[in-house]
Amino acid sequence: MANVSLKTVSKVYPGGKGGDIAAVDNVSLEIGDREFVVLVGPSRCGKSSILRMIAGLEEISKGDIFIGDRCVNDVPPKDRAIAMVFQDYALYPHMSVYDNMAFGLKLRKFGKTEIKKRVQDAAAVLGIADLLERKPKALSAGQRQRVALGRAIVRQPKLFLFDEPLSSLEARMRVQMRAEITKLHQRLQATIIYVTHDPVEAMAMGERVVVMNNGVLQQNDAPLKLYNEPTNLFVAGFLGNPPMNFVHGTVKQDREAFVFREVEGGTIEARLPISERPAAADFVGKPMLLGIRPEEIEVAPFSKTAAKSPPSFPVIVDIVEPMGAETTLYLQTGAHTLVCRTRAALDHREAGHRMQCELNLKKAHLFDPVSTNRIF
Repeated sequence: MANVSLKTVSKVYPGGKGGDIAAVDNVSLEIGDREFVVLVGPSRCGKSSILRMIAGLEEISKGDIFIGDRCVNDVPPKDRAIAMVFQDYALYPHMSVYDNMAFGLKLRKFGKTEIKKRVQDAAAVLGIADLLERKPKALSAGQRQRVALGRAIVRQPKLFLFDEPLSSLEARMRVQMRAEITKLHQRLQATIIYVTHDPVEAMAMGERVVVMNNGVLQQNDAPLKLYNEPTNLFVAGFLGNPPMNFVHGTVKQDREAFVFREVEGGTIEARLPISERPAAADFVGKPMLLGIRPEEIEVAPFSKTAAKSPPSFPVIVDIVEPMGAETTLYLQTGAHTLVCRTRAALDHREAGHRMQCELNLKKAHLFDPVSTNRIF
């Protein structure tokens, strides 16, 4: 069993002038056997510190880490039955691919026959069987990453740890390699904890995604749950490309609905049934943020009137980015710039023109600008 459990784990580094810096603050997390979990967040959010504490490369300031039923706080890295893949590959330049993959097994006194079998099996899985005699300098970046993966696979660990392994690859190779790692997980049926700063990568790969910020766990759930039901402004704005739009305004009650109005100068007005947003009653007359994803804004016919449902609002098209199957529009409401992702076939000639747009209010979110939490 390779389930991993973090119980109120913290990592504190000494700071300047006697102050301490909390890289990880009281994080509790359960990762199941054979699960693929991605830790994601901006730089210095604590995700790599968590991975390094699990690996035993960093000491735990507070709390306990279990791999299986064993507390590993004081267990050396070599005895934790893990394999770690780094961003920089860390290959020995003077060794062949075969020797790089076999090196760890040789240190552990495995027999030559067993080493050869494991290396050849891993090379076949990764499609690098014809590269075993080459040196790293003769390989592409993607091939070097496969060798680094192979070096981890041959150890047959209980747990794989990936620390931003694809960040140095160009975009097309990143897409290819993330698919390879996902297929590898399905084939090996191993537990994987994967760290990345890229929300697209996290959403594409993780069975479960853990969002971190400033050392604090923000939300931990399935990718689509995070995307559709973000717990706060940070999660809502971090996941998604382009990110969610946030519109400042106020809410008033009008019979059986709450009416959100964009701040002065804006054109957006949205009616939200009270039955669907009961918690908004506490914010009537107060500032509020409306969050809407770019794909939930659509171009409407100019003849559409505010009396129809859903109501439309006027905008000025600032920038048009034709992307083929979709078009990205940057829209001016008078108070905000909104990003819209539409399937309408539009080109650069639309820039500067007026349009009518409408919101899919069933997918809109309300946020408290003070606490930053989503209002249910």
